[in-house]
Amino acid sequence: MANENKKTILLVDDDEMQLTTAELFLKSEYEIYKMTSGEEAIEHLSTKKITPDLIMLDILMPKMDGWEVLKRIRAIGFLKDIPIIFLTSLEEEADKKQALKLGVTDFITKPYNMMDLKGRVKDAIKLRP
Repeated sequence: MANENKKTILLVDDDEMQLTTAELFLKSEYEIYKMTSGEEAIEHLSTKKITPDLIMLDILMPKMDGWEVLKRIRAIGFLKDIPIIFLTSLEEEADKKQALKLGVTDFITKPYNMMDLKGRVKDAIKLRP
């Protein structure tokens, strides 16, 4: 049974190791949902199967990349204000600027420091209206 007091995080990454690592580090404080594709995430979000307090999203995924997932999430009315953190191996400043311009709350480059990640997650969730 889910802990009603825990905030929820949706992790979306095609790399199972990345999902498991982040889940292990965050699950003591947050209810974690993991999905391995953008399509799966959009299906669950659009049908209100889950409404997370934060979405952590990889950019480089097959079929539907993180940019497209972001666009589709923002197009779903009740999801438009959910904070989104990009977790990505992309390191170009142009990608970071584009992500922030599109309304991403934070942009974290892999590999990331878990203590830093935890602080940034907490800060992003505080921003949710």
